[in-house]
Amino acid sequence: MKRQIVLDTETTGLNARGGDRVIEIGCVELIDRKLTGNNFHCYINPERDSEEGALAVHGLTTEFLRDKPKFAEISKEFLEYVQGAEIVIHNAPFDVGFLNAELTLLGMPLFPEFVEQITDTLVQAKELHPGKRNSLDSLCDRYEISNSHRKLHGALLDAELLADVFLAMSRGQNSFSIEIQEEEVAPVLTDVLIDLPMHDVLLCLAEESEMTEHELLLTGLDKDVRGKSIWNQI
Repeated sequence: MKRQIVLDTETTGLNARGGDRVIEIGCVELIDRKLTGNNFHCYINPERDSEEGALAVHGLTTEFLRDKPKFAEISKEFLEYVQGAEIVIHNAPFDVGFLNAELTLLGMPLFPEFVEQITDTLVQAKELHPGKRNSLDSLCDRYEISNSHRKLHGALLDAELLADVFLAMSRGQNSFSIEIQEEEVAPVLTDVLIDLPMHDVLLCLAEESEMTEHELLLTGLDKDVRGKSIWNQI
């Protein structure tokens, strides 16, 4: 029996390290690639306001969240629900970064330590559809999955849509590698010589921590604008 949990979160903003918090968690359970109906969903009081841009995306006001439980109050039930499962997330570094931040505040182990593995459907979609938009909305259109009822982002609704997308993307696939038509492959330039003295070349490599911060920022921006970030398209 293979248990998979499709997960999505909503947050007060884009920067977990800067103090933004999780305000909603939605999870959909798959057993042997079949929806079970055993879902997990909760709203969370973040004890702070959402940024204006994030509020426009999810619509969850401070007033609505004020009487909801804090993350510490739902953490035990949530972690028991995901325990040992494969977790499927679109833009995994974003959601996992926020869950890690919440668990760190409680002095608990990081999220990946509770689960079997984390699968990023954005990575898979980019392998299947190189050079195309791979936001959740774009994938719903590509796989003819109706999302007309999706006026605002919602963690459970997005998790349900992602579950349908994930099943459609992985149907009949033993791996996520595909054959690309020859005309779609950019030509490779070889034997190109650049007449530039090496002492005039200054190469500064980003540190690993800087690359991680950069990736989290890009994935957060992409989620905030529903997959239309020009930086990820480049």
